[in-house]
Amino acid sequence: MATSPTEQGRPDAAEGAYVSTQHLVSLEHSARDMSFVAKKPVQQLLAGRLASRIRGRGLTFEEVREYMPGDDIRSIDWRVTARTGKAAVRVYDEEKERPALILVDQRANMFFGSKLLMKSVSAAEAAALCAWRILGSGDRVGGVVFNDTGMEEVRPHRSRAAVIGLCDRIAGMNQALNVNLPEERGLGQLDRALTLVANLAHHDHLIVVISDFDGHGPATRDLMLRLAVANDVVSILVYDPFLLNLPTSGQMVISGGRSQAELSFRDSGMQTSIRDFARNRGRELMAWQRELGMPMLPLTAAEDTAPQLRRLLQQAAWQQRRR
Repeated sequence: MATSPTEQGRPDAAEGAYVSTQHLVSLEHSARDMSFVAKKPVQQLLAGRLASRIRGRGLTFEEVREYMPGDDIRSIDWRVTARTGKAAVRVYDEEKERPALILVDQRANMFFGSKLLMKSVSAAEAAALCAWRILGSGDRVGGVVFNDTGMEEVRPHRSRAAVIGLCDRIAGMNQALNVNLPEERGLGQLDRALTLVANLAHHDHLIVVISDFDGHGPATRDLMLRLAVANDVVSILVYDPFLLNLPTSGQMVISGGRSQAELSFRDSGMQTSIRDFARNRGRELMAWQRELGMPMLPLTAAEDTAPQLRRLLQQAAWQQRRR
C-alpha cells in the first residue's frame, strides 16, 4: 500500500515501490521551475501558450501543408490547391494554447527497480511533473494510463481537478502492481494505447509518451511516426541500469508470474548476452529521436525523478537551439 509523501515529497514506507495520489499532487511545486520550451527565435521542445511554431491562424506565415480534418477552411490556399489537386492550408506562427495528452505505462514490466525507484514510480512521477507544468503554462492537459489488462482516459481540461484526476488514475494502476503477475503479459497494450492516443489527437496536440517501451516493434514505430506527423511528440524512456551493470557473482531468480528462472552471474556468456541485449535495445529506441524527429529522453529509475527530468528537458531544449 502506498504511503503519504514525506516533507521531501518522497513516499517513505513504500521505499520507491508505490506512489499515492497525494504524492503525485505534491509534485506541483517541483514542476514550477521546469522549462518545457526553448526561447524564441528557436523551436520549442514542448510548445504551449508561449509564442511557438504551431499550426494555427496568426500574423507570420510559416508554410503550406496538406489539409487535415479539423483545419479551419478559411486557411485553405486555393491557388496551391488548384495547382496540386489536393487541398492545402496556409500555416502561421501564433500564440495559442494546445491540448496535451500524457501516455503513462504501468504494466507489470514497469514493476522493477534495482536501486532507488521502481520504473513504474519513475513513470508516474514524470507524468505528474509534466502534467503540472503544462497546466502551469495555461494549457489543457489529459492523459491515458494503461496496464496489462486495461487503460483509462482523462480528457484534456485546463483545471487542477483534471490533473488530480489523472494523478488518481495513475496511482490506482500503480498500487495494483504486485509480484504475482498474470501468466499472459499485455505486450500488445503499448500499441493499443498509442492507437487510442492517435485516435484522440488528430493534429496540433502535445503528446508525452512515458514508458520503457517493452514489447515495441515495427507497429510501435509506425504509430509513433503517425503521431509525430501532425503533433509534437516527446518520449520519456524509463530504464533501470541493472542490466547494463550486472554483478559478477551470485544468482538471481526472475519471475514472469507462475514461471520462474534462476540466473547465475558467474556465467560470463549469460552476462554478455543480457548486457548486449539491453544496450542494443536502448540504441534502437534512441535512434527514433533521429528517424522520427522527436526527443527521446532517457530517465533512469536509479535517480530522483524531478531534478533528472529538469536536466533532461534543459538538454533537449539546448539541442533544439543548435538545430
